[in-house]
Amino acid sequence: MINVTEITEKLSPNQKINYDRVLQKVIADWQKAEVRPTILLHSCCAPCSTYTLEYLTKYADVTIYFANSNIHPRAEYQRRELVQKKFVEDFNEQTNNHVKFLAASYEPNTFIKMVQENGLTEEPEGGKRCSACFQMRLDLVAEKAQELGYDYFGSALTLSPKKNSQLINEIGIDIQKFYATNYLPSDFKKNNGYKRSIELCKEYDVYRQCYCGCLFAATKQGIDLKTVNKEAKEYLKEQQE
Repeated sequence: MINVTEITEKLSPNQKINYDRVLQKVIADWQKAEVRPTILLHSCCAPCSTYTLEYLTKYADVTIYFANSNIHPRAEYQRRELVQKKFVEDFNEQTNNHVKFLAASYEPNTFIKMVQENGLTEEPEGGKRCSACFQMRLDLVAEKAQELGYDYFGSALTLSPKKNSQLINEIGIDIQKFYATNYLPSDFKKNNGYKRSIELCKEYDVYRQCYCGCLFAATKQGIDLKTVNKEAKEYLKEQQE
């Protein structure tokens, strides 16, 4: 399987990398070799996985890995996990794909401890706390991908226009050095990917949350977490009936 660095090392060191084009080159290599690789794809939420799955399943066998201990409160985490799982099931039914779903353990204290020990509680949205959060989650995905023998690990985070795709890709490329799996480069918001995700959310009736999930970011944004918690618990109760 082609490694992303085989492509990026040929580019000018002063050039801003277009990771969407890099992904296209990776896919072209798969097609030339007539292979259909396996990808363990981190997803922060169902909306980010919509277009991402529509795109990737044309070329690879994908498993969604829901690993997001940064999400607060617990009921909201559980709601997003169920919504993600349901979307995968509905997507498979509608498209005759066979996307699998895995979920990591919910360990919010690990995230809180990481933020506090590194003095990141007051960081602005998009700052060092987000970088550390990307690092934590991508590391989990790479570890699981190695454990289960996936050809690639990656993330649907690059679909969001609010997330720094350059940074996410740089972190992923660094992480792959420590694992026996390849990082999948991406910038899924390109080619109207984000616009298509909104359309798919309407088509599949997917819940779109109003904040990334982080307690610290939600507090700074003035998110009413009591209301979020109440609505999430109501949703979970409905699913159990």
